[in-house]
Amino acid sequence: MEQPIETLSNNVYMNFDRKHYSNETLIDLYKNLVRPRMIEEKMLILLRQGKVGKWFSGIGQEAIAVGATMAMNSDEYILPMHRNLGVFTSRNIPLSKLIAQWQGKMSGFTKGRDRSFHFGTQEYKIVGMISHLGPQMALADGIALADLLENKNKATLVFTGEGATSEGDFHEALNVAAVWNLPVIFIIENNGYGLSTPTNEQYKCKNLVDRANGYGMKGYQIDGNNILTVYDTIRKIADEMRHNPQPVLIECMTFRMRGHEEASGTKYVPKELFDEWAPKDPVQNFENYLIQEGVINQDYIDELKLRLKIEIDSAVDLAFSEPDVIADLAVELEEMYAPVGDINIEVDEQANKTEKRYLDAITDAMRQAMQRHQNLVIMGQDVAEYGGAFKITQGFVEEFGKGRVRNTPICESAIVGTAFGLSINGYKAIMEMQFADFATCGFNQIVNNLAKSYYRWGQNADVVVRMPTGAGTGAGPFHSQSNEAWFVKTPGLKVVYPAFPSDAKGLLAASIEDPNPVIFFEHKYLYRGISEHIPDDYYTTPIGKAKLVKEGEQLSILTYGLGVHWALEYLEKHPEVSADVLDLRTLLPWDIEAVETTVKKNGKVLILHEDTLTCGVGAEIAAYIAENLFNHLDGPVVRCASLDTAIPMSRALEDNFLAKSRMDESIQRLLSF
Repeated sequence: MEQPIETLSNNVYMNFDRKHYSNETLIDLYKNLVRPRMIEEKMLILLRQGKVGKWFSGIGQEAIAVGATMAMNSDEYILPMHRNLGVFTSRNIPLSKLIAQWQGKMSGFTKGRDRSFHFGTQEYKIVGMISHLGPQMALADGIALADLLENKNKATLVFTGEGATSEGDFHEALNVAAVWNLPVIFIIENNGYGLSTPTNEQYKCKNLVDRANGYGMKGYQIDGNNILTVYDTIRKIADEMRHNPQPVLIECMTFRMRGHEEASGTKYVPKELFDEWAPKDPVQNFENYLIQEGVINQDYIDELKLRLKIEIDSAVDLAFSEPDVIADLAVELEEMYAPVGDINIEVDEQANKTEKRYLDAITDAMRQAMQRHQNLVIMGQDVAEYGGAFKITQGFVEEFGKGRVRNTPICESAIVGTAFGLSINGYKAIMEMQFADFATCGFNQIVNNLAKSYYRWGQNADVVVRMPTGAGTGAGPFHSQSNEAWFVKTPGLKVVYPAFPSDAKGLLAASIEDPNPVIFFEHKYLYRGISEHIPDDYYTTPIGKAKLVKEGEQLSILTYGLGVHWALEYLEKHPEVSADVLDLRTLLPWDIEAVETTVKKNGKVLILHEDTLTCGVGAEIAAYIAENLFNHLDGPVVRCASLDTAIPMSRALEDNFLAKSRMDESIQRLLSF
């Protein structure tokens, strides 16, 4: 059934209709409309004076941000873009704090760590953008999902520009919201240009709102310069949405009266467009309307603008007088991660133990975590009735319901973003990548949203991304990659990689308890290939601590995942070789102290991993040892890794690819020194 799409023609611009709204409401709209305009005018003066480094102007578009924000309840989340100053001012954020944010001062929301509107604030229920534009739409999905699960009868509002509608994140987020009936209002601010690229070079459809039909949602195209239209439309939609959850797409037609940012200028915009849009200025037109209606007069306008000027000048002086940020090394490193607190959960030595496979241990940890945390949600492709590609979540829907065990569309970026949105709104999330290889499709959300949010604005991402990984099953180049090194490079993430069922359960439980984002690798070859007696009770194994699984005197083998089993198998077959086998278990942060202890003891080191040689995790550990433990070495640090090729499918080629085939050669070479 086709959903209603309302579109707009040019001849209805500035057709104000106050409907039932009181003079007080109209005056509030006007005051909130004038305030960001005057702030911007001040910022442009400061920019010309060289006192501000960069500015993204929203002049001409204020009615959208102000009208939309005032239409929402103050306890509902809004996710704005970089031209939505009116969102922040309409939520009554102290102006001096905003200016401190823009100037990179300590009292700003990011303590000088990020620019302009790239921040969020739980106090004002605002979640800012990152420079990639599109990802915040999936965050809105997660925020709305948390409200839906809690039966809170709330709506969530998220902004995007017409340019970002070409990004996959836009389509993924709309699709998820539609499939799950999420109460999200998606607003497109169509101002005619993505930087310098006009709309006719960005999309072929006549109206962006037409895309609503493709996702089975309602869509409206409205005059974005008419604040009464914006306010009334969104107010009605939000009210309906709170009681009948379903997403809505709104295309607000407007125009950018200044450049993408001030340095870019406007020479690429035809003059006739400025001539057409200048008379449609949202502030001046609404002011004229209110005068005509007798709601305000010139004396009121003059008094308001004088009061605002004094407020703005005072806020600027206060923010500019604040000293510049002084870097503190310890603070910078410490605040990359949210404080963990006491998450150590031990079990009695006499507690009952049951033999479980690696796969069963993971299932055990998740089931008990779901019982322990009523706000924990599991999401992924086929994880519900089907039980996941590897049957790890089989039976979970029957126990916990489809609200908390959710099949997802095939859209990794949106689901990682949704997981983060859940965390923002008080939930915990486990997101399953069906295969670790597919993390490429959610990479931006992981490394730029999950990893950086706490450092940037103090918002932790209580998300675990499960990553079935590794070779040995003949699955070929797209289902067998060891891609842990991609994430070890990213501060803000924790990267965990257990080798045994006991650690798989304990480390997964610890990852779920940890308020930081954890990338949790699970080797597919081990799922049904290894068993161990493990406690039936819920327990945690400390993240960041290695485990010495075998002791020896000739050399130290540093490894993790399937590499641990390769090492143990080799030493069993070669009793003449005596070696420590240190299972790293956590790759970020890795256990420097444990590595130092075994290196100092034996003096010869083999670093073994399934990942390719170049820039694998072993390269970092080898560099650390060479730089800090050189005097304790009796030979070179030797790395044994897989070939620097893609992973082949056939058994003979895969065996040749894997590091295991070169272990004996590497160990014998090391022992020869």
